[in-house]
Amino acid sequence: MTVVRHLLVHGRVQGVGYRAFVEDEARARGLDGWVRNRRDGTVEAVLKGEAERVADMIKACQRGPFSAWVSALDQREGTEADLAARSGDGFSVLPTV
Repeated sequence: MTVVRHLLVHGRVQGVGYRAFVEDEARARGLDGWVRNRRDGTVEAVLKGEAERVADMIKACQRGPFSAWVSALDQREGTEADLAARSGDGFSVLPTV
């Protein structure tokens, strides 16, 4: 079953390689979607793929890379419209909003 999840990650998640970590982990799992920094200091991501792979990816996002510290991860069901921001197919890193 394919699912879409929309994440908002709080903590020390900017300037520590968090977006690159999410991109690498998502591609390794064959997920579609995108990740971007937000001006409020959070990182936002949309993940689409097989439910078990997405759940595993969310666990990875809760850990983050070595230098990150995740204090909270908000998630909700995503939509196909949420995916529209990405550039092309697969997984994208988007500009800061």
